[in-house]
Amino acid sequence: MSNTNYVFVIDTSKKPLQPCKPSVARRLLNSGKASVWRRFPFTLILKKAVEPVEKSLILKIDPGSKFTGIALLDGFQVIWMLEIQHRGSLISEKLQKRSQRRRARRTKNLRYRKPGNPNKKKPKDWLAPSLMHRVETIMTWVKRLIKFCPVESISMELVRFDTQLIQNPEITGYQYQQGELAGYELREYLLEKWGRQCAYCGQTNTPLEIEHIHPRSKGGSDRVSNLTVACTKCNQLKSNRDVKEFLSGKPELLRRILTQARSPLKDAAAVNSSRWKLFNTLKTTGLRVITSSGGQTKFNRRKHKLPKAHCIDAACVGEVNQLNFHTTQALVAICKGQGGRQKAAVNKYGYPIRYNPLKPIKGWNSGDLALNIETGEVGRVNPRSFIK
Repeated sequence: MSNTNYVFVIDTSKKPLQPCKPSVARRLLNSGKASVWRRFPFTLILKKAVEPVEKSLILKIDPGSKFTGIALLDGFQVIWMLEIQHRGSLISEKLQKRSQRRRARRTKNLRYRKPGNPNKKKPKDWLAPSLMHRVETIMTWVKRLIKFCPVESISMELVRFDTQLIQNPEITGYQYQQGELAGYELREYLLEKWGRQCAYCGQTNTPLEIEHIHPRSKGGSDRVSNLTVACTKCNQLKSNRDVKEFLSGKPELLRRILTQARSPLKDAAAVNSSRWKLFNTLKTTGLRVITSSGGQTKFNRRKHKLPKAHCIDAACVGEVNQLNFHTTQALVAICKGQGGRQKAAVNKYGYPIRYNPLKPIKGWNSGDLALNIETGEVGRVNPRSFIK
């Protein structure tokens, strides 16, 4: 098994061919039959035309709020993995700061300007910029991979939790809820909702059990609003007592638990909305798009005894009977943005200290790796902050 990803190969007419092992790529380069076409992701271009290959690869995607995992599978063999680090939270913070500064300028003793009339309609499928960023970033990589390798179909995790299935088990059939997946959707939802820690003592990194806030022996239901997660010790101490009796000496903790139990998982709803947008956008590629849920992904990962990682989760999306990893080192893509429009960099007192060129410098992009010849340090650069 190789530690690195397979290498993409295209022929002289830029048609995608089957990816090859790194050892085969080295032989092609040493023999002069191919040359480097692209460094990230590493792609070779052959110096002659080759018969087109049949599309056989499956592109699997595990979209998330902070990280997205992508895996390429040839049958049951994982040959290429990618982890994307999003900057959605940074986009939200910057938009909020911009809005605050705009409001602050209106309050100063300057020429008064009324705020705009908020009567502009948003498009039907509009998403917040922080959410739309995730969709556009994933689609950029999907189009890139389709261009460099023969992808037959796309499989993605459409919903993190099947919330309708949790509330109404009969919505997709009795056998589905009572089969091998029973409890995985509900358990994963509760772990995310309660922060993967015991609701009563706050302990983490310990096995957690699903616990009824109002015990079933006293008329409590199995609805999500009556369930939480607790460690074994707290679960045994509470036994079949009501939570108000168990936490009679901790009114603040009791109030927090009762409030959190009734509130839905907002992050899941936000991410689910961006996933639906991603699903509809993926269909525009013309490839077959297969969907799955987060409970299915976790079930597959535990079934094959695999460690938790975003790219491994991507490989476990959908129905997986067998997995064979030909790579253990995933490519990491970090979103860096496109730079700013600030004409001058300022110091901590707000005074300009240097000029920022507004136009990009040819040959450089934000986030490129660069070597400082004077110090020997390697890092990432922002071309717009260069001094001419």
